[in-house]
Formats: sequence, C-alpha cells, structure tokens
Amino acid sequence: MESNWDNFLKNLGEWEGTFTQISTEGELLGSTPSILTLEGLEANQLVKFRLRRFANDISEQPTSDRVQEYRSLGKQAVFFDTGAFSKGSLQVAPFAEFGAEYGFVAGDRRSRLVQLFDPQGCFASQTLIREIRSGTGATLRPALTVEQLVGKWEGKAQTAYADWKAPETTVVSLEIRAIDGYLHQQLAFGSRTISSTAHIDGNRLHFEAGATPRQVLLLPDGVSSNIPVQVSHRQPFFVEAGWLLSDNERQRLIRSYNDKGEWISSTHVIEYRIG
Repeated sequence: MESNWDNFLKNLGEWEGTFTQISTEGELLGSTPSILTLEGLEANQLVKFRLRRFANDISEQPTSDRVQEYRSLGKQAVFFDTGAFSKGSLQVAPFAEFGAEYGFVAGDRRSRLVQLFDPQGCFASQTLIREIRSGTGATLRPALTVEQLVGKWEGKAQTAYADWKAPETTVVSLEIRAIDGYLHQQLAFGSRTISSTAHIDGNRLHFEAGATPRQVLLLPDGVSSNIPVQVSHRQPFFVEAGWLLSDNERQRLIRSYNDKGEWISSTHVIEYRIG
C-alpha cells in the first residue's frame, strides 16, 4: 500500500459534478452543479483545494467558492492505492452528529457519497456527488439495480487500521441471489462466512434480522449506500458505500466501529464478477 499522501494525489485534477441530495428512502431531492479543483504545487508537497458551487449552471458566477490548502492529511481520512478514500467521525458520541464520506476514482470519473446521522444516531440524510474530469468524454453510470448485483463476485479487501498497525489484504467472495422478492447474500472473507437476507422494496433492500437492522439504497451512477438504521456508541457497526464501475467490476468502502463507538478500521474492496 502506497503512502496516504501519494494515494491522495491520484485525485488531482479539475472535476465537474453535481451535489445531489437524497432522502433516507433513496429519493432524489435536488442537485447543485459544482467544479472541484485539486491542484498539486511545490512538487506535489502542497495541494490546493477549490470547490465552487453554482445555482443552475457552471457557466454562471458561483454561489460559493471555498479554497483550502493541504500539506498533510488528518487521521480520519484513509486513501487507498486506486485513490479511493473514506473519512468521517472518529467517535460516535451521545447527542452529536455522526457522518462518513467515501470517494471512488477510476480514470476520468469520481463518485462520492456522504452519509449523515442525527444527534440521536438515526440516519438523517445523504449526498451523492458524481464527477467527471473536465474536458473528457466520460459518462455517468446508470442507477444501480438488484439485477446488476446478482451473481458471484471475487476479489481482495485491503484494510487500514486506526491504530496504524500494518494494513492487511484479504481474499473475499460474495454470492448474491434474488428469489421471490428477497435478496440472499453470502459473504466470505478470511476464515469467516456471513449469510444475510433482505426484503427487496424498489431501490431499497431491508436487512431486518440481527441486532442492528440495516438498509441498502440503490442509487444513481451505480452507487449503493449501506447503513444501519441507527448507530450507537454501545454496539459495533459498519457503514459502507459501493460503486459498480462496469458490469463486472465493483468497489466498496467500509468504515468499522467497535462497541465503544470508536472508529477502528477502513476497508477498500475491489471485486469482479466470475462465471
């Protein structure tokens, strides 16, 4: 695994996109055009961040223009070898908002997702950011469907730890089936195998068994948002985003928390459909 900073540099460029607000039920509420510039300076020892947002079109004057410079990265942001990253709250605390952001990078495309939970720990809102490198002919992916996920997937998961111990790489496999309105999946990683079943409700998958009910929202641009209905500092949990880059390649980013509400690791999965 390359250094966090070197992986961050894989996001350099000018990215035209939209910030789309999405309800907790997966409904699109409205979009704001944007231009995000990440410019490497001083032999890439300094990165200048500039985010402009617009009311209707990027040809207009921006309604906001935010500039920031980076010479280092905070502990909560982990960048992986593809440039993909996850960052977010380090601790779940009572009466405090909790959030996570994920970013995927592939060629002239970036796809990002922000998940937010209210001070009571309930899932409150999310924002999908779909970006294309300026001046390229890159296109967005269609909305994710259950049919696109069905099948057998194999790949590798790379995990970085909050206590800075050496990252680990694990072989993973995932089998997904859809039968009579239910989605069945079996996930194997390392020596562990986990089976789960969800009720299919349009673009929502409801996983209701277990101590922590979850839902997966299937979103535009091949993105999935996998969240517990509620987070707690008394119970371990994870939050996740996925991106279907092509019919046969999918990436996932996972942030894991322990039973004290402490962030313990971030994982990046790259998996391919087999058979």
